[in-house]
Amino acid sequence: MENANVQIEGMDSPTEVKLNEQKINALSGVENFSIDINTKQLHLSYNPSIVTLQDVIRSISETGMKASLIRSKKEKLSRWWKEKQQVALLGCGLTTLTTFLLSLLIVPQEYAFIGYIIAVLIGVYYPAKKALIALMNLTATIHLLMLIGSVGAMILGLWSEAAILIFVYSLGDVLESYAVDKARGAIRSLMDLAPKMALVRKDGSEVMVPVDEVNVGDIVIVKAGERIPVDGTVQAGSSFVDQSTVTGESIPVTKRVGDAMFAGTINQKSFLEVKVDKPTSETMLSKIIYSVEEAQANKISFQRFSDKFSNLYTPAMFVLGIAVAVLPPLVLGAEWMPFILRGLVVFVVSCSCGLALSVPVAVVAAMANAARKGVVFKGGAYFETVQKVRAIAFDKTGTLTIGRPEVTDVVTFGEVSEAELLTVAASMECKSGHPLADAILRKAKENKVSVDAKLEDFVEITGKGVKAKLNGNECFAGSIRFLQENAILPENIKKQVAELEDEGKTVILVGRQGRLLGLLAIADEVRPGAKETLEVISEAGLKTIMLTGDNERCAKAIAAQVGVDEYFAQLLPDDKVRVVKQLKEKYGSVAMVGDGVNDAPAMAVSNVGIAMGAAGTDVAIEAGDIVLMSDDLSKINFVRELSRKTVSNVKQNISVSLANIAFMVAAALLGYLGLVTGLLLNEISALVVIGNALRLLTSKDKFDSSYRK
Repeated sequence: MENANVQIEGMDSPTEVKLNEQKINALSGVENFSIDINTKQLHLSYNPSIVTLQDVIRSISETGMKASLIRSKKEKLSRWWKEKQQVALLGCGLTTLTTFLLSLLIVPQEYAFIGYIIAVLIGVYYPAKKALIALMNLTATIHLLMLIGSVGAMILGLWSEAAILIFVYSLGDVLESYAVDKARGAIRSLMDLAPKMALVRKDGSEVMVPVDEVNVGDIVIVKAGERIPVDGTVQAGSSFVDQSTVTGESIPVTKRVGDAMFAGTINQKSFLEVKVDKPTSETMLSKIIYSVEEAQANKISFQRFSDKFSNLYTPAMFVLGIAVAVLPPLVLGAEWMPFILRGLVVFVVSCSCGLALSVPVAVVAAMANAARKGVVFKGGAYFETVQKVRAIAFDKTGTLTIGRPEVTDVVTFGEVSEAELLTVAASMECKSGHPLADAILRKAKENKVSVDAKLEDFVEITGKGVKAKLNGNECFAGSIRFLQENAILPENIKKQVAELEDEGKTVILVGRQGRLLGLLAIADEVRPGAKETLEVISEAGLKTIMLTGDNERCAKAIAAQVGVDEYFAQLLPDDKVRVVKQLKEKYGSVAMVGDGVNDAPAMAVSNVGIAMGAAGTDVAIEAGDIVLMSDDLSKINFVRELSRKTVSNVKQNISVSLANIAFMVAAALLGYLGLVTGLLLNEISALVVIGNALRLLTSKDKFDSSYRK
């Protein structure tokens, strides 16, 4: 099996999506596929020994649409104002307007129809082509309904109405297509933030080359005020960098040698040399865009409702229009002309993509807005899921805290010096991979203490400590539980340990030859803004829970500092999964917030997993249902607010669309609407609904510190 992406130009409505689905379903060898109207793309898996991509493209071309293989992520957005269909639309509109004005001034009414016929001939080709293709495929589409309405108007001698119908409907079709392109373009325009050229040092000189030709390992020169063209690592220089395009952080961050850089971010202050780590196609910005585009296949429930409604609505309107035109004259002996006209009005008022497009446009607009602020939604369904969440579980380390433990207290016993205590502790921990070991080694380095790595019989006991021979002496470093299993601790030391743990610190006891040398207290700093974020969540009526592997006293202290409602301590990864399941039983719908890697199992069993700080790793962006590219916890409240607005917007759109459909059809059946009036009202209402959806593109993050100012 092979995978491919195909761009489909001219696919502007759900009915055209259905035509393509019918064509692809008829092909043997296609394992599975999905068609996205927002990106105008077909994603498929196929067996190349049975079916070729040429077969797929040929089948799509039979619908009158243009298909082409996507060879890279750089396809350009269609420019609707430069297409032949829009030229025909302009010609139809100008001819109709000119004919109307001439009929008022100098041209007799009996000759005016010639101008309207010319307008019809100019504008009818593209909508008629789509309608005939639908007819050949035995599918009732809105294009077919429109064509029937226009032809019926011409048969009845209503030439001006026919010309206006074709023009107004085609204009609405174009504007609806433009609305979809605008929402889609808001996502794709992120890629334009990355420069197309890069200044690269090669063979001792600096040359400008296209970004596509930059290789991994090259050194790129970035001057102050320029956008960074690649993902890489700072090799020389330091500067402030605006990372808002990737992480959504409003405040520039300091970048020094060894720090990661992202394509599309802005070097604000001084000269930087960046070593390229990834090809252009694999930058973090590319991954964000790709993740959002792929996420559109995961539909919100309102979209599924809209799709089902459209499947029933269009054929029903087709049958209703014929029934209105034919039954009263045949059954009741009524005059043919008024009811044929009334049936045509039913056809006309049902020709709108408003309901079908308003939902996906709203979802894509919200996704684009979120992506610009450093939040990636993996599907429209998660806007709904977030609204249903009644409790949010937070991992402690790296989420509620910064995730970089530091030694806060160095306490010696007897005549032992701090340097001696740190030497033994750091020497013991230099072979350990535990985060607390890193904190001890950093403290030793800060105090310029030498570390002796010549250990013998090194043993690390998970969750307890380490022991080994250092210069022939039996040494150990570990928790109070580890010491209690191997020695009796004096009460004064137990009391001292308890006091430090009550402050939220983890205590490491260090000994040599059965004698305690002292202790080190280590703490992880609470993340800035964590307390305020949790306060907003609690005020909204949601429960907050902290999950941690730390001891009970440390967990209790951190829980008090950040203000969570509940906490669970001394949890292994499997325990976190168990606790999340219990929370789901207790609260119904639960979100899990973690670093996206270590907490992946617990995030997977929650109703919605939120991975934060994903810009630091390639793996993290794959782990969550919603991804926060920065370490800013306030983005959780932005996610909740945007989800609320999106769901509310979608409900408004569907309600307005259904109310409009009910009103228009009822008015048409009663004879209160004419052809032109009905179409104008229909198109205006559709554009109002889509315009409402596009408002989500500019929704503000009121929890962002720069916005609050």
